[in-house]
This record gives sequence, C-alpha cells and structure tokens, in this order.
Amino acid sequence: MSISNFRADVRRPAARPIAILAPTPTACAIAQQLQAGLAEAVVWTKASSESESAELERVRTYTGSLAAVVQQVWQEAEALVFVLATGAVVRLIAPYLADKSTDPAVVVVDEGAKFAISLSGGHGAGGDRLTREVAALLEATPVISSASEVHQLPALDTLGKSFGWQRGAGDWLGVASAAVRAAAGAGAIAVRQTCGWTMWQQQLPDRHPLVWEVSELSDEIPIRATLWISDRRPPADLPQPYACWHPRTLWLGVGCERGTAAATIERAIADRLAELGLARAAVAGLASIALKADEAGLLAVARQYQWPLRWFEAAELARATVPNPSPVVERAVGTPSVAEAAALLAAESDRLVAPKQVLRVPDAGACTVAIARAECEYSPRLGQLRLVGIGPGSLDCLTPAARQAIVRADAVVGYQLYLDLVSPLLRPQQIVCASPITQEVQRADGAIALARRGLSVAVLSSGDCGIYGMAGLVLERLAQTGWDGRSPQVEVVPGITALQAAAARVGAPLMHDFCAISLSDLLTPWPVIERRLEAAAAADFVVALYNPRSQTRTRGIATARDIFLRHRSPATPVAIVRAAYRSDESIQITTLTDFDVAVVDMLSTVLIGNSNTFVCEGYAITPRGYLRAYSSMTSPLTHPDADRCS
Repeated sequence: MSISNFRADVRRPAARPIAILAPTPTACAIAQQLQAGLAEAVVWTKASSESESAELERVRTYTGSLAAVVQQVWQEAEALVFVLATGAVVRLIAPYLADKSTDPAVVVVDEGAKFAISLSGGHGAGGDRLTREVAALLEATPVISSASEVHQLPALDTLGKSFGWQRGAGDWLGVASAAVRAAAGAGAIAVRQTCGWTMWQQQLPDRHPLVWEVSELSDEIPIRATLWISDRRPPADLPQPYACWHPRTLWLGVGCERGTAAATIERAIADRLAELGLARAAVAGLASIALKADEAGLLAVARQYQWPLRWFEAAELARATVPNPSPVVERAVGTPSVAEAAALLAAESDRLVAPKQVLRVPDAGACTVAIARAECEYSPRLGQLRLVGIGPGSLDCLTPAARQAIVRADAVVGYQLYLDLVSPLLRPQQIVCASPITQEVQRADGAIALARRGLSVAVLSSGDCGIYGMAGLVLERLAQTGWDGRSPQVEVVPGITALQAAAARVGAPLMHDFCAISLSDLLTPWPVIERRLEAAAAADFVVALYNPRSQTRTRGIATARDIFLRHRSPATPVAIVRAAYRSDESIQITTLTDFDVAVVDMLSTVLIGNSNTFVCEGYAITPRGYLRAYSSMTSPLTHPDADRCS
C-alpha cells in the first residue's frame, strides 16, 4: 500500500496575526468590519468604560500610549493595519523600521474608510496585497505606489511565492532597483529560467523590460540585472546584480542502514547536491521505502529542512525501471532499488538527474542518495478554488466576499467578458486565464489544475455561480477525479443572479412563487425545455427566462411566448431587462401580446408575470397576498392615481 499524498512530517509555525490598531470608537468600528474578513486579525483599541464592558473576541484594549502597543505588536504581527492619520502612523513606526526583508507590512486606513494606503512592506511583506484586501472589504480605494504597480509588472522579489518557489542567493535590492530603472526605459533585466512554471511570462504587459535571451537585445540596450530561475545554483560568472528563485523540482530518493545518523544522511545529500551544482532550496522532498517510515535520522533531516516525505511499498518500487538494480537490496527488502526507484516515483519521471551514490561513515551508518527532476514543481501550499458569482456586472453589485475572493486569488479564471467587468480589481502579479464561451469544461479543468499546483484560484461566473454558472461543473469535475474534499479546498461565493437583478430594475415581480428556465438547448433537449415551459405556465409561476435568444437560437423565445399565451391573459406583464446594472442597460415592460421577441438577446433576462402581476407607474408588481389576508388590519387603498395601475 502506497501513501500517495505528499506528507510533510514537520510542524509548520502558526501564521502570525494581523494587528489592527484603532484608537477611537469610530476606528474600532471599521477595524471590526475588517476583522470579519481577515483571518487571524486582532483589534487593538483604546480602553474606556464602554469598550471594556462590551469587549469582544479578538479585541484587545490598552490603557497607555499607542506607541507602546506598536512596540509590542511590531515583533509579533505579520502586518499592522492602522485606522489613523498617515502622519501619525509614520511617527509611530519610524523607530522600528529596520529592514524591508524583516519588517512587517504596514497599511493605513482613514477614519472615513475611503482609502487604504500601502505604507511599507509592499512587496516582500505583502503590504500591497493586504491593501487590496482591506480596500475590497471596505469598498475603499487602494493607494499603492510600488514601481511594479505603476508599470503593471510583477514584483521580482515575490514572483515565485505563489508557485511555492524558494528564494535563493543574490542582491535582491540591487535587482529591484535595476528593475525600476529598466521599467523606465534604462536597460533590461535578463531572465534565465531552466525549470518551473512559465505561465507568469504570458501575463506580462506588451511593453516590459524582461528578456529571455541576450540575443534579443541590441548593443545599445544594456542588461542591468539577471533573474536566475533554476533548480541549479547560479554559475560563478553570472553578472552582478543577480537574484535567484529555485522551483522545487528535485526529489531525493534515500536509502539507509537502520540507525544511520541524521548527520550522515544530511552530509550525503549535501555532497550529492554540491557535486552536481544543484540548489538545496530546489529540493521538493524525500522519498524512500515504507519500511523506513520510522527511521529517526531520516525524519530528523526532513524536519530540519521542512521537506515532505513520500513512502512507497517494496512492490511499487520493484516495478520502477532503474539503471542500477541491486540483488543484495532485493533480498533484504523485496525490491532491487530503493533510492533510485523512490526518486523516480516521487518525481513521476522516467529519468534520473543523478544515479544513486553511497556515503558510508564509520560508526554513523550508510546512506544512498539518488535524484530525479519532476516536470511540475512541488508547492507546500494547499490549493484553493473559490467559485465566485460576480453579479450582474456592475462592481457596485459585487458582494464583499466576492471582492475578497478576486483580490486574494493568485489566478483568476473566466469568460473574457466577466474578466473585463472586474478588471479594476485585478493586479499585475495575478495569473489571468480567459477563455471563450462554450469552453466551460476546459475552463473548469484549467482552474482545477491551477489549484492542484497550490494556487488560490477564483473562477468567475456572472450572476450567481451556482445558478447556470460554473460551480456545478467544477464540483462535477472534481468528483470525477477522486477529489478527497480537502485538496484543493473549495468555497462557493454567491452573487446576485440575473433574475434578482432584473426584478430589482423593474419593481417587485418575484413576490410570489417563481421559477427559472433556460431556453438554451445546447445542454438540455428542447422537448424537455418545452415541457417545463408548459408546466410553469399552467402552474401560474412567475417565470424568469435565461439564455432567451442567440444568433442561432431564434425560435425558442417565440415558442415560449406562444405557450404562455395559451395559459395566461394577453395582458400579462412581461419585463425585458438587458445588461442590468451595466453601462448599456436597457429595460422594457410590455405584455405577452405585444412582446417583440426580436429585441431579446443573450444579455437579456425575460420575466413573465403570473395571473396577478400588474404594472403601476412603470413598476411590475406581483402581490404576495398580504392585503387580502390582512385587509381588516389595513386602510383601503385610496391613492388618487390608483386607476392608472393595470
């Protein structure tokens, strides 16, 4: 029996909290609104008799100066969010600013909750991303002044974080400075990538300062810096400044004698990597025979470097084709290879980077190491799929949860029109995957593949993602591929669906029982749709018609109108709402007999009233029955214009 999932036998440190510092009651109210959307956030507010008596979970009070609180949380928190004037924040944090690589991110929100400002730690500490999250929660304007944002470029010092890459050696400050100058037109940044995901390259703007081959440049355009992306260590002659990202592609197959010391295993690994010029930071994990699952030295090395371990049964290892099988090993453990076979199976590869090599240390055991390279790099991150309903199209109708899901995502997947509608929320470093309509299955599969690489993925649907949207399809595809319900994680984020948006634009037509029917026969046979139309019309439902008419499907909407005319009065109100809440919105209220199907298209939602629906002053109203049921408790309707309603 194999353990097919990657198992990290290490305890990862708990995430540090976000400290929200809100000294006034107004600021505290804003802080608690932020806390609801930011996991592990702790609010600090000035103590008073009111706040002490109403203290809430994760709200801490202080009695001294705010400066003392800043001194405390500066060392404890992942980021600090101040609901305070920017000038005051600058004075408070100035004594503690030391190094951009270690300082927490600092974000400032004004007490009017109109702006969220990325003050420091924008790149490495995640301040720019947190600023966008805070702005999304408050529906505020994010203020980000990083050079990468200005030029719509990925920040090179956080480029590989989403992919699980590890930062290596180099002059990161020098490369960042060179990138700013290159973005302004002074030279270029050379990128040498030998492994790892390359999709990030496809997201660059048309004009960018990165080049993949020196030959692309003329002699007049100098190389200002180099970004080295490889599982190898940079060559000694790599020009300065340079910086390294290491995709975790190397799986180390390890075999050892029982009781081999951790120091021997560590030395065997280090020697083999150094001999081949491979980077330790590029190690994905260790693999071995399941018999070694309790080997103390092996477990200790994995814990030290936070490497996941993958175990295989002898029978699985025996099926691998290896260059150096050993009859001695086969007699001992039931497979002719441990190290080489385990490396190949863990990497899902058929070729070794390095065959096995044995290190024996007197009185400290013996260790065998082989190395294989995986085509897909390992990421320790747990992938996430957020299935997001973006509403009818206006950002004003986007829920805060949907905003957060889009802002937080490493990748955003959707039909191009939907991506255009949320474009103000997108950021330079996000992977944006657009696909045309009718490619929903490919879109779902692509999103799942991204999540299984450890990315946080937002899959967009118009309206509500669970109503004629992508949620069902994505979950279906997960179910077909043996999804365990945990990896990737899935969250369904609701949105305002088309029938709600259309109804709101024309009044209150959905006050009584209603149903929705799609007229698209691409996925549902037309006879089935026709039976549903007959049933809904006969049952006197208010009906919302989705996908009513396309360039090729022109007869369905006319048939639907004729079916309803057989069951309802020709004067039954019909509302046609096209592109609700968008700049090209159009609204028409007519009747079944006057319903011109030619004005309907795929951006339209059609609402057909029931036998009691009427129109008053341009508003479609379907009575719920309150006036009839509680007439003795109300005054008679005596509005002077009541006779104008029909």
